[in-house]
Amino acid sequence: MSSLDTGIPEAALRRLVDALRERGETVAAAESLTAGLVCALLTTVSGSSAVLRGGLVVYATDLKAELAGVDRALLAEHGAVHPDVAGALATGARERCGADWGLGLTGVAGPDGQDGQPPGTVFVAVAGPNGAPATVRGEQIAGGRHEVRSAAARACFSLLAGQIGVPFE
Repeated sequence: MSSLDTGIPEAALRRLVDALRERGETVAAAESLTAGLVCALLTTVSGSSAVLRGGLVVYATDLKAELAGVDRALLAEHGAVHPDVAGALATGARERCGADWGLGLTGVAGPDGQDGQPPGTVFVAVAGPNGAPATVRGEQIAGGRHEVRSAAARACFSLLAGQIGVPFE
């Protein structure tokens, strides 16, 4: 299994990239537990340079604040694994990278828990171009680190696809 072997269908990624390109919209990501996997997967699609503005790998908690603009008080109160942090990451990615859409991912890949959250806890978020609060989805994912990270990427892509009205799967 290669590092990008996530089980996410190439056709689904292609539909997502094509839809964004047809809409003339761009996307950026602030990734914690996925550490760049979302951006790496998007760039497997030919033509993704027309839609992917960039990404922030904010694995360390302090970088969530410094690079993505997550409120330090939020991080101090709830820790890095929280739905509001995912929403702030998505907004930060959109704003900091100058994209129409921002994606935020945080969670615990395991094997140990973090911030009082058990392994497999994942929060993904999408912040849209209208400036409305980010849409956040939480999931509890079974499996090892690779399965949790892959499922988090899939959940984030699915959430974005739903926001722009294209099927993902």
